[in-house]
Amino acid sequence: MTDRDEAIAKKGRVVALVIAGAMVFWIGGQFLRAELEMPLRFAFLIDFIAIAAFVWALVVILQIWRARQDGKGQD
Repeated sequence: MTDRDEAIAKKGRVVALVIAGAMVFWIGGQFLRAELEMPLRFAFLIDFIAIAAFVWALVVILQIWRARQDGKGQD
């Protein structure tokens, strides 16, 4: 396994953790907001934070895909 492959694998692990963490944050945040009877604006804040994490993950996934495509001809 080359350094490039290890870097791609590391990026993939980070993306997986961000996606899982965003889901846990979103579900937990919605539950706590409802339990603490916070205003609805906090639900939107939680939603936007989760969406930002998912957009970041999508961008990194596309970077990984492009890096793998660029490296196909080198194998």
